Amino acid sequence: MGATDFPWTRKIAAVASLGEENRRALYQYVLESGEAVGRDQAATALGLSRSTASFHLDRLVDDGLLRAEFKRPGGKTGPGSGRPAKLYRPTLDEIGASVPQRSYDLAGHLMASAIAHSAAEGVPVSHALLDVAHASGREAGRSGDFIGALADCGYQPMPDEAGGYRLLNCPFHRLSRDHAEVVCPMNGAFLRGVAVTSGADPSTVVGDAGPGHCCARITRDIDDSGHDAAR
Repeated sequence: MGATDFPWTRKIAAVASLGEENRRALYQYVLESGEAVGRDQAATALGLSRSTASFHLDRLVDDGLLRAEFKRPGGKTGPGSGRPAKLYRPTLDEIGASVPQRSYDLAGHLMASAIAHSAAEGVPVSHALLDVAHASGREAGRSGDFIGALADCGYQPMPDEAGGYRLLNCPFHRLSRDHAEVVCPMNGAFLRGVAVTSGADPSTVVGDAGPGHCCARITRDIDDSGHDAAR
C-alpha cells in the first residue's frame, strides 16, 4: 500500500507524528540529504543519541514518511563484506490530510483520467468524467458494504428521518462550491458506482443540494450488511 492509499486516520496520524521535534528534524534532515542516510550519520548531524535517532527514524518508516533499505558498507558483497547497514530515504508518495476529510487528489485523478479518455475515444470530457468516476466508485465499493465504503471515502453517512442517509461531508467541498456543474455530477456518478459494486440500488443516490452537507443523499434504508434493504 502506498502512502497515498492510506486510510484517512492513518494519514492524520502520519502528519501528526511530525509534531514531535526530534522526529520532525530527522525527517527534514533525510529529506534534504539527497541520498540514503544511516542512523549514526543522522544522530551525529542532529546531536542525538543513536537510540533516539533509531527510534524516531523507524517511527517515520512506520508512519509512511520514510522508507528503509539495507546496503553493505562500501557497496561490498559476499563473505566478510560486513553486515548491511540500515539506511533511510524519503518515500516517493506524498501524504496529504485534511479535517474534515477531503479527496482533492481523487478529484484531480478523475479529471485527468477523463481528459485522457476523452482525447483517446473522441467523447466529450463531461461524458468521460462520468464514466471514470463511476468506474472509480465501483472500485471503492468492492468491500460490499455500501455505507461502510461511503464512510471510508469521507462522506460521513448518518441515518435521517426519512429512512435513508444524509451525507454530512462532501469530500470535494471547495471544488463543488466553485464548480458545482462539473463536480456534483462527477460525485453522483462515483456514488452510484459504489452502490453498484456494494449490491445497493444506484437509484437510491439522489440529489440533495444545500449548505453544510454533500450534494447527494441515500434515499432508502440499507441493512446491517450495507446492502439495499429493499432488494
